[in-house]
Amino acid sequence: MSFLLGCVTLSCAAESYRKPNIVLILTDDLDVAIGGLTPLSKTRKLIGDAGISFSNAFVASPLCCPSRASILTGKYPHNHHVINNTLEGNCSSAVWQKSEEGQTFPALLKSYAGYQTFFAGKYLNQYGHPEAGGVEHVPPGWSYWVGLEKNSKYYNYTLSVNGKAQKHGADYSKDYLTDVLANMSLDFLQYKSNYQPFFMMVSTPAPHSPWTAAPQYQSSFNTTKAPRDPNFNVHGKDKHWLIRQAKTPMSNSSVQFLDDAFRKRWRTLLSVDDLVEKIVKRLEVRGELDNTYIFFTSDNGYHTGQFSLPLDKRQLYEFDIKVPLMVRGPNIKPNQTTQMPVANVDLGPTILDIAGYNVNKTQMDGMSFLSVLEGTVNSSSWRTDVLVEYEGEGSNVTDPSCPLLGPGVSECFPDCVCEDSFNNTYACVRTVAPSANLQYCEFDDNQVFVEVYNVTADPYQLTNIADSIGQDFLEKMNHRLMMLQSCSGPTCRTPGVYDPRYKFDPRQMFTSPSRRLNRLRQRMK
Repeated sequence: MSFLLGCVTLSCAAESYRKPNIVLILTDDLDVAIGGLTPLSKTRKLIGDAGISFSNAFVASPLCCPSRASILTGKYPHNHHVINNTLEGNCSSAVWQKSEEGQTFPALLKSYAGYQTFFAGKYLNQYGHPEAGGVEHVPPGWSYWVGLEKNSKYYNYTLSVNGKAQKHGADYSKDYLTDVLANMSLDFLQYKSNYQPFFMMVSTPAPHSPWTAAPQYQSSFNTTKAPRDPNFNVHGKDKHWLIRQAKTPMSNSSVQFLDDAFRKRWRTLLSVDDLVEKIVKRLEVRGELDNTYIFFTSDNGYHTGQFSLPLDKRQLYEFDIKVPLMVRGPNIKPNQTTQMPVANVDLGPTILDIAGYNVNKTQMDGMSFLSVLEGTVNSSSWRTDVLVEYEGEGSNVTDPSCPLLGPGVSECFPDCVCEDSFNNTYACVRTVAPSANLQYCEFDDNQVFVEVYNVTADPYQLTNIADSIGQDFLEKMNHRLMMLQSCSGPTCRTPGVYDPRYKFDPRQMFTSPSRRLNRLRQRMK
């Protein structure tokens, strides 16, 4: 196994020699709100207890490809233009490759910070598509590349190993993808150069469907059920129409299906827990652990029965937009939890900051949270809000099994409960400040439907308070949302409504009041 080096001069190698190593472990569809970390006992011990856990880590979009693009680029979806999991939605498309792929944080680490880089696992959902270069395409920024063709699988898949197809079958000992990724990661640690720092990104299929557990874990959690939280199997009566269409109470078969899926998800995570343990232990044996940052997170959350939606992601609620984030490393004290709000657009800037690269040289929207990790942050100057954006998808034709729904919906279950639609297009300001823990969302539909939640008083988001809150608040939040949706780079990091430095000048409202604002005002009358 050969590893290509990024440093070609002795001075470059000498300069980068003692820089910290960085590992990013990215899971697929792992929630934090409905117990996703419970099966990961070794991960919690080896990363969370050994470092810091973020209780307010959010994604820029609760869907795989837009979220992963945000991680790689440090940009919100309106700036990287990946809007869904399809090639037409810019997921791993030729346009993405030309416009964004060369400026991802791994590309900067390799080209300018002297890092050797390794990727293994799921990249973007359409990676390997014949119209986007096939598996021969190796994205810039990777010294060693093991990319999964298309979406998460556990068996019978193809890997691109430095641009060459490697097909896998269904033999557990040779092909179970989570274990293959663990073994390839250990190989990288064994054979890499010891004269350069490394960045390693391991992107597991778990706990994404088809939820295939390793044989030794197939009978684990046999009595476990999806949590019956206060928002489980209740009607979202004051929510967007897509949520209101869910049938409440759910049928027994739907509940059985989601309980079964919940168990299967947890079983797949036991192999992720083993992967984390293997990597941490190998770093320890090699004497490299003390100089290595390890990040553990997910691309989006998940729901199983909340507001009677059987299972998926894509919605604006905490269970879909909030993710686990744990980090250990040099200068990070153990057993810490922080409430500071961070988003996945911050991962790239933070990793570049660790590597000594000036984040201000990039076009990234996120901000480095290295000062949070090291305990040197001035909490009064930390940001108070993040943006969440999602563009709904629907079918142009009516689903024959659900004729009453008409066209425009997608991700429909057998009982005609649909998880997405064309007008499930929304943007939210998620505020976490000393004086407020709020979510403000607007839908891009004919109503400009608004949802507002006081997450402190209503953590399960049962009551939409949009109609009972003052016009002053709605105008400020509408203004802030429009600012964030048009932001780029530094303008994405300006003070939010609950930041003491925030200044609201109604005259700065967009020069011609938007159609959206006019409709919003009519709703408020």
